[in-house]
Amino acid sequence: MGAGEFEGLAAVVTGGGSGIGLAVARTLADRGAGVAALDLDPGSVPAGVLGLRCDVTDEDSVRGAVQQAVEHHGGLDVLVNNAGIGAQGTVETNSYDEWRRVFDVNVLGIVRTSRAALPHLRRSAAASIVNTCSIAATAGLPDRAVYSASKGAVLSLTQAMAADHLVEGIRVNCVNPGTADTPWVRRLLSSADDPDAELAALNARQPSGRLVSADEVAAAVAYLAGPAAGATTGTSLAVDGGMQGLRLRK
Repeated sequence: MGAGEFEGLAAVVTGGGSGIGLAVARTLADRGAGVAALDLDPGSVPAGVLGLRCDVTDEDSVRGAVQQAVEHHGGLDVLVNNAGIGAQGTVETNSYDEWRRVFDVNVLGIVRTSRAALPHLRRSAAASIVNTCSIAATAGLPDRAVYSASKGAVLSLTQAMAADHLVEGIRVNCVNPGTADTPWVRRLLSSADDPDAELAALNARQPSGRLVSADEVAAAVAYLAGPAAGATTGTSLAVDGGMQGLRLRK
């Protein structure tokens, strides 16, 4: 499948204003979908994509943005729950407020957006939800306790949603990116004592020897969301340069 595979379909992408979400919005639009990118700052969305301001921690904001997207495109077929935030720290060092904030965005954000989208997805003949999870859900990474816990919840939530909504014809899957070259990762690098050394360490951590690109993750999302994956649900697709499963000899 390629250009035009999403012709006639409508998609909502949360966190669609930058990084992986922006790449997903662009990819789906290039393949024929009508796309609405929901973000706190949707100003960077490309031409042809409907940018809508949305705060996934606010149910009214979510419901309003999803409704606008549905009215604009005449329905909804694909939901990409991509909005998320990162955090550094151990189980001791993050404040309880940060634990609540990360779960509010990364987990309850998916809950709110899915609740708003499900009534519309049930009317689609090609309904699909793709959640952005992380390698942190399946591998123990240092200094990422709250982030890893939230992404572990996303992985389990994806499987539970897939079981709940299969009978309604709605497929639910997730992508598990490795360390991706996104604005958040670049901010982490810029704050490191030695950004070049930190980048080299992140590259070396992935067997492929480099960061994952946002476009590579977007291609995986498009596959899971699209008609070519019609028999795929409850699945997590690692896009991590082999980090999850490979143990290479040095």
